[in-house]
Parts: sequence; C-alpha cells; structure tokens
Amino acid sequence: MRKDIHPQYYEDAQVICSCGNTFTVGATQKVIKTDVCSACHPLFTGEQRIVDTAGQVERYLQRVEQKERMAQETKARRAELEAKKRAEEEAQSAKKTTRKRSPRRKKAEEKPEAEAKVEIVEKPKRQRRAKAKKDEAGVAELEPKAEKAEAKVEIAEKPKRQRRAKAKKDEAGVAELEPKAEKAEEKGAAENREA
Repeated sequence: MRKDIHPQYYEDAQVICSCGNTFTVGATQKVIKTDVCSACHPLFTGEQRIVDTAGQVERYLQRVEQKERMAQETKARRAELEAKKRAEEEAQSAKKTTRKRSPRRKKAEEKPEAEAKVEIVEKPKRQRRAKAKKDEAGVAELEPKAEKAEAKVEIAEKPKRQRRAKAKKDEAGVAELEPKAEKAEEKGAAENREA
C-alpha cells in the first residue's frame, strides 16, 4: 500500500442533521451536516414532510393559487358572455315575433274592404265553374282517397310492361291481354316439351 495518498479517517466523526439529531460514524471528515437523517426521513417516520430549498415550495404554491384565480376569472367571463348571448337571442326572438309583414299581406291590407270581399266571393264561383266543366265531361264524382292510394300501390308494384299492356287494353276495349313475360314463359315451356 502506498503512503500519503489516502485521506485521514475519523472513527468518531459527528453527523449533525437539520432536524437536530446527532450521531457518530466513521468518515473522512470530522463533522458532517445533512438535511435528512433516519430520524426525520419520511420513509422511516411515515409522515410527509416538505423540505423547502430556496423557497421553491412557496413559488409552486403561488403558481397553483394563480392558476386557480385565473380559472375562476375565466368561468366568470364565460358566464357573462353566455348571459349576453342569451339576452341577444331573446331580443332577436322578440324581433322575429314582431316581423315585418310580407308584401302580399301589405297589399291585401291596403285594398279596400269591398275589393277584398269581392275577391273572396269570386273564388267559390271559379271553383263551381270548374266543377261544372268536369260534370259535363262525364266525371260525376272523384274517387275516394282510399281507392287512389290502392291504385298508386298497384302501379308501384306492377312492372312497366304490365302497366303499358293494361293501358293498351283499356284503350282498345279488349277483355284481356297477356303480358309479354307470360308469352315468353309459354314459349319456353313449349320448347321444353318438344325436347
């Protein structure tokens, strides 16, 4: 072993903790100062303790408080904006209820009452005239709504060829015409019999 290269070793070196606890150990320094020891460390004591170095904890707490204040201020601003929007919407809905009248309504209101009455009386006459023309053509009554609905369903269900065939049949006055599809089936059946 070489001489004069190792530091001096103190068997009774004193360790002083910031909590006030002192004990002796073997070390190369005579006095050792520590921030934490086994008497105050949270692992050994089971309690949580914050070691504040140069005010870091205080700065952190100030930042947290500032964030909370900002969050409250933004909530208040949002609430104010929402209240303003609601008030504007209510004002707009109130304006919509008192809308300007359409040009047709204005003209109707501007006409004298006698002209308006004449217009009302003339409308049924027109309808009566149209009905009389229909009666002259041989259409006595209109089909009930249910029959119309059934006819529409029938039309939708039938293929286009069948509808055309039915129209031809009605025009010609022929009792029945077979659709082209049935004729094709009969031809196919006849060919099968021959084969």
